[in-house]
Amino acid sequence: MDSPSRSSVIVIGAGVSGLSAAKVLVDNGVDDFVILEASDRIGGRVCKENFGGVSVELGAGWIVGVGGKEPNPVWELALKSSLRTCFSDYSNARYNIYDRSGKIFPSGVAADSYKKAVDSAIQKLRNQGEDADDLSIVSEPLCTPKTPMELAIDFILHDFEMPEVEPISTYLDFGEREFLVADERGYECLLYKMAEDFLFTSEGKILDSRLKLNKVVREIQHSRNGVTVTTEDGCIYEANYVVLSVSIGVLQSDLISFTPPLPRWKTEAIEKCDVMVYTKIFLKFPYKFWPCGPGKEFFIYAHERRGYYTFWQNMENAYPGSNILVVTVTNGESKRVEAQSDEETMKESMEVLRDMFGPDIPDATDILVPRWWSNRFQRGSYSNYPIISDCQVVQNIKEPIGRIYFTGEHTSERFNGYVHGGYLAGIDTSNALLEEMRKDKERKSDGQSFLLEPLLALTGSLSLSQTEAVSGLHKCDLPTQLYLNGKLGIQEAIL
Repeated sequence: MDSPSRSSVIVIGAGVSGLSAAKVLVDNGVDDFVILEASDRIGGRVCKENFGGVSVELGAGWIVGVGGKEPNPVWELALKSSLRTCFSDYSNARYNIYDRSGKIFPSGVAADSYKKAVDSAIQKLRNQGEDADDLSIVSEPLCTPKTPMELAIDFILHDFEMPEVEPISTYLDFGEREFLVADERGYECLLYKMAEDFLFTSEGKILDSRLKLNKVVREIQHSRNGVTVTTEDGCIYEANYVVLSVSIGVLQSDLISFTPPLPRWKTEAIEKCDVMVYTKIFLKFPYKFWPCGPGKEFFIYAHERRGYYTFWQNMENAYPGSNILVVTVTNGESKRVEAQSDEETMKESMEVLRDMFGPDIPDATDILVPRWWSNRFQRGSYSNYPIISDCQVVQNIKEPIGRIYFTGEHTSERFNGYVHGGYLAGIDTSNALLEEMRKDKERKSDGQSFLLEPLLALTGSLSLSQTEAVSGLHKCDLPTQLYLNGKLGIQEAIL
């Protein structure tokens, strides 16, 4: 067992938010930190794997929000690293909708059905916004999808999320273009480049002793005097502060315990945030049998079961000649697929493909199924706040508890669910922590350090009524944002 070592800050999690938070600390003169990462690599839900001779992104796959009035910081990092990307044009996907007999729905029928679905979704959002102030009103959706095509379009709009449905902050601020990462170095090379700025590296490997991999944090003890972090292997780390950058799924699980426990207003806010599961299933074939060329990158399968192997993409734009197809499933279907064997998933996928392209197509030679829901260090793909969400929920999730500071894409009011959301959240959290550290230093120089946590001085922990009173001080006046169920966040980001 390691003897406790004291640092200024412990950063828990080496995903994009944890790394960006650590970089800000170093840039401001805080060098005595430790990063504790549960897995054997940095990156979190930015993760590549070699499949079929190319690098594929198991998690974040897109940089979303390019070409607008403001530069997306992740796109800026990509440009500096000369990251290879491909523009993704989803607009033609609606004209490539296959029924179970292999016929493509006429473009006019598909376009009309798509427009009705978009109009219905927008009206539903307006109704819910109006009803939020009057709980006596019960609104019914203007139209409920019933046919296989309607179900497929509904899945794309709400689970895969097309940008036409509503003005989302990412598109408003950074632009509506989306770029698929198609670089052999992987999306993760941006994180390694970031780490090289403040961690010691050699020949592309991080050798800095302040980054500790395979350290699974199980307990955080906190008081007015500091924090003590205990890992699964029995190691103990002490610090003045903790930056906790684990996912919202991990916060909702029992992986990490807090002593004293988190106050009720904090845990209730954490539970209110939805965890989305987004699974990209990769299939390798001996040769291409699907249409390629302009407007053919994405295609859709219309089935009686909503979300059943609905959204497909061929990888020819990303990796010509790779003969790889990707099909996306989400949430309930993701959990079902994760629980079954890859052989069963391949069988189901091939039945769907033979519906679309006929019985004579070749069998897949390999399959890759990410399991983000089953991964106890992630427990999902990205956060998604309810359509009508009190901004206080986000504020309470990110609000520090004493010396514990919370960060991650789920703490970003405007960009939750995206890589740039995690990146910017890490910066914001570290800036808030640095401000507190400056105030603490001033208090100590004035001999007033005992004022840091006056309530804890008497009780050791806040009572329920006190914590609820404290939470009332954190009211936010940001406008409520409307969300549809789903983000491309995992594609773009975190996963």
